[in-house]
Amino acid sequence: MPPEPAAIGSTHFPLWREVSDFYSRSRLAGYYYLLAWLLLWFTSPQPAHNLWAWAAGCALLATFFVLRGINRPPKVFDPAQLQRWLIAQWLIVLVHSLTWGLMLAGILLHADIAASPLLVILSVVVFSTALAFTYPMRLLPCALAMLFMYLPSILAKYYQGGSEVGESVALMIYLAYLGLFLRRWNLDYHAGVERELRLIRHSEQLEELSRTDVLTALGNRLQFNSLLPAWLATARRQQTPLSLILLDIDFFKRVNDQFGHSTGDLCLQAFAERMRHIFRRDSDILMRLGGEEFAVLMPDTPLEQAAQLAERFRADLVAQPLQLHSQSLALSCSLGVGSYMPLCDDSAEALYRRIDDALYRAKTEGRNRVVLA
Repeated sequence: MPPEPAAIGSTHFPLWREVSDFYSRSRLAGYYYLLAWLLLWFTSPQPAHNLWAWAAGCALLATFFVLRGINRPPKVFDPAQLQRWLIAQWLIVLVHSLTWGLMLAGILLHADIAASPLLVILSVVVFSTALAFTYPMRLLPCALAMLFMYLPSILAKYYQGGSEVGESVALMIYLAYLGLFLRRWNLDYHAGVERELRLIRHSEQLEELSRTDVLTALGNRLQFNSLLPAWLATARRQQTPLSLILLDIDFFKRVNDQFGHSTGDLCLQAFAERMRHIFRRDSDILMRLGGEEFAVLMPDTPLEQAAQLAERFRADLVAQPLQLHSQSLALSCSLGVGSYMPLCDDSAEALYRRIDDALYRAKTEGRNRVVLA
C-alpha cells in the first residue's frame, strides 16, 4: 500500500483514501462470486449435466479473482500511478459485473441448466447491493457496474414473458430503490473523507506552528534541529555541497534598552524581511534560532557562493537602515559561514559548532563582518 496519510499530507489524502478503501474492499470480492457460482452449481437438480458450462464459469470467475489479487497499488506514492491503478481496477469491476450479469441471465434462459431461479435472482440482488455498499466512492462507475449486473437478468425475465414480467418489474423497482441508497452511501463516504481531511489539515497547521517562529514567520530552532541532520545526510550520500550561515544582530540589547521591546520585536521582523530579500532562492531555508540569532541553510551551495551572499547581506544591512514605521534604525550583524567538510563534520553538531565558532570570532574581532569556518 502507499504511505500513511501523515506522509502524503492533505493535498492528496482523498486519492490515498479512495485507493486504500478500494484495495482493501476488493481483495476478496472475486472469491464470493466464485462461491456463489459453486452454490448454484451444486444445488441444481442435476449438477453432473452441462459440466462444460459450469466449469467454464468457474474458470472465468477464478480469472477475475486472480486479476483483482495481482492488480495491487504502487508502493511509492505517485498520484498519476494511483489514478491509473484506479482506472484499471474499475475496468476489472465493470467487466466482472457485466460477465456475472450475463452468466446469471444465461442460466435463466438456458433450458438445460436447471439451477434454482430463486438463487439466481438472489445472486443478482445480493451482489448488486454489495456493489453499492462496497464501492460508493465513485457514483457513476458504481451505478454502471450495478446496471451491468442487473439488466441482463431483468431482460431475461421480461423475454420469458408471463409471470416473469412481473418479477422483472419488481427487480426494476428494487434497482431504483438501490440507486437511492447508492447516492446516500456516496454522500456519507465523502463526508467521512472530508472529516478526516479536516483533521489532517488541522494537524498540519499545528505542525507548521510548532516549527515556525511566531514573531518572524521563519523556521524555528525545532525546524533547524530537524533539517540540518537531514540535509547533511543528503549531502553526504549524494556528495553535494551544503552551506550554513549563522547571523547575529550586533548590540541588539541596546535596541531593547533604548527603544523598548516592542521596537525590538519590529526590528526582528524587519531583519527577517531583509533576509528574505537577500536569501530569496527557492533552496534557501531561513530560520530564527532564538533571540537575535538567525540561520540560513543552503543545500547545493558551495562555500564561495554562500560567503558572497553573506557579505552582500552584511553590506546591504549597513547601507540601508531598517525602516520601522516612522523611524529608521541603523544596524549591523556578524556572520559565520561554513560548508560541509567530510573530514571534519562527522555529525550535524560538529558542522554547527564549527560555524558557530566562526560567528563567535566575527563578534570578538569587532563585529559587522563575515568570518569563514
